[in-house]
Amino acid sequence: MDAFHKISVLKIRGASAEEVEDSVAVEKKVRISVNGKHALSLFCSPQMIREFVVGVIYNEGLISGGWCAERLSITYGDVITVDIPSTGTIAEGERTVTSGCAGGISLDRGLREEKISDPAVFRLQDIRDLYRDFQKRSEGYKATGGVHSAALADAHKTIIFAEDIGRHNAVDKVIGYALLEDISFSGKVMLASGRLSSEIVSKCSRCGIPVIISRAAPTSLSVDIAEASGLTLIGFARGDRMNIYTGRQRIVL
Repeated sequence: MDAFHKISVLKIRGASAEEVEDSVAVEKKVRISVNGKHALSLFCSPQMIREFVVGVIYNEGLISGGWCAERLSITYGDVITVDIPSTGTIAEGERTVTSGCAGGISLDRGLREEKISDPAVFRLQDIRDLYRDFQKRSEGYKATGGVHSAALADAHKTIIFAEDIGRHNAVDKVIGYALLEDISFSGKVMLASGRLSSEIVSKCSRCGIPVIISRAAPTSLSVDIAEASGLTLIGFARGDRMNIYTGRQRIVL
């Protein structure tokens, strides 16, 4: 399915008006079922749906018991339906609407019990180079101005890149891809385009990703979670500037 499509808009510039074509990001509802029983509905961009669903299941603990990503079935339409065969059940828990876009919902899954002990260190210049490259990759944002991006990288190169109308969704897609391809989170950096909320930092903490960086600001709760998890949290990465909020021992100045 297309990531964006063209529509006619009336563009205003000062006192002039012009009919032009513009690109808008496509948004779809994804309805997730477990053994045919509805579990969760979310809104997202209609790319990397398998990766998105796997990321959501892992990050939110949606299923209690065994399930197989390879047997997951997807039907595309006005509503994208996903059914997951499982020997377990839909997890019970308080569902909370998150602070993210695209109707994010969290099952309030707890954080990892142990601090992230990943000994990886990164040169400051490598971090800068990774984020500059990351910002150049977003074709969806260049076309529409309406999507977020996330990526997983090692010290030298980007391994996974994803875009979505929701910043949480983009992170879920990256994590889901890594899980499907058996890519280790050790020694990796999560790059994000939007605000570093508690939900996004919690996702990285559960996976054991040692570093997360964004051009935007963190919230007070995300800083608390990063500190408690032993995660390196970097915000306001713009040009040569950035703020290191927690875990500064992993960045070689």
